[in-house]
Amino acid sequence: MGDVHVIGAAMTRFGKFMDRSVRSLAEEAVRDALDDASVAPGEVDIAFFSNAVAGVLTGQEMIRGQVALRHTGLLGIPIVNVENACASASTAFYLAWMAVASGTAEVALAVGAEKLSHPDKARSFAAIGTAVDLEQLGDLERQMAHQAGGGSPGEAGGGRSFFMDVYASMTQAYMERGATAEDFAQVSVKNHHHGALNPKAQYREEVTLEQVLGGRRIAGPLTLLMCSPLGDGAAALVLCSEERARRLDAEPVRVRSTVLVSGRDREWGDPPAVERAAALAYERAGTGPQDLDVLEVHDAAAPAELILYEELGLCAAGDGPKLLASGDTALGGRIPVNPSGGLLSKGHPIGATGCGQLVELVDQLRGRCGDRQVAGARTALAENGGGFLGNDPAATVVTIVSR
Repeated sequence: MGDVHVIGAAMTRFGKFMDRSVRSLAEEAVRDALDDASVAPGEVDIAFFSNAVAGVLTGQEMIRGQVALRHTGLLGIPIVNVENACASASTAFYLAWMAVASGTAEVALAVGAEKLSHPDKARSFAAIGTAVDLEQLGDLERQMAHQAGGGSPGEAGGGRSFFMDVYASMTQAYMERGATAEDFAQVSVKNHHHGALNPKAQYREEVTLEQVLGGRRIAGPLTLLMCSPLGDGAAALVLCSEERARRLDAEPVRVRSTVLVSGRDREWGDPPAVERAAALAYERAGTGPQDLDVLEVHDAAAPAELILYEELGLCAAGDGPKLLASGDTALGGRIPVNPSGGLLSKGHPIGATGCGQLVELVDQLRGRCGDRQVAGARTALAENGGGFLGNDPAATVVTIVSR
């Protein structure tokens, strides 16, 4: 497998754009990523297009990529449609890496685009809620009710977002190890501070601990500001071979490793999907958590970030709150996490999220992040999870990039 480099990266602003379509968002991200790479559409050998819920919300199925990219100059090349829940875009990146690393393509494009905002929010929440095993939904609900102490999922917050019920169930289990609601609120405070520095973020307002804790309760201990918002957006990355990168006037960022795993029905003591993916990513990159300078992780709910600290090996099991309190994961700290604002502040248009994380990290390694720049960043990691299989994410991608 040959070395692969990212030579172009771009994203739209994430937000609620009722007057824009998936196509409009994708076109902007693709145009800017190709311009950033100094690559014409005709030089792209293959494109992987990620979208998760357009089929449910708009009825556009089967050829979403060909439709979204129809006017970009890319028609005629292989266009592969990718759907893998919230890990769709990072999966598209993984496939683009495989195409280039295997020698099948010299230049590949990964693009994710999503439009979640809808006049009827219930339809958006329902679309997201399909990323579970519907044939065994009763088993999942019983498991969640048990972890919640016997209550029914959805009772705490009216059941608007089934996935926040899932996160609330995970949070209850995590709190039994000593974490508190104040710890989760501090994650939101940190990430909204970072997002306030990001012109592409959906929400750019600072929040206080009191605001987070005093917000409307969504599910279990989760308040509104502990949950990622609905939103729209697109992000794209251009990948190429090492030889092609040398010929171009670009700022290449090397893909050290990218690993995709599926979840499992875990037995007691089995490592979760994130831990398994991270172990492989570290091994293939020849690096470890101690070598990382900056991370983007899947904080769809604030407690998830603390859990991910532990699963990615940034700290020992149970020490996530302690690591957060140390200030190490904030801008200016030893290992900043989610300098973009994360899903909590930057936003979570699910089919675009994974590529959006990688655009942020490529920009960090190139020194292009302005007020939120991590000084001297050389090695970065992105973790993106999607769907849920009861006790494991359905899909997880961990990617390590460096300059």
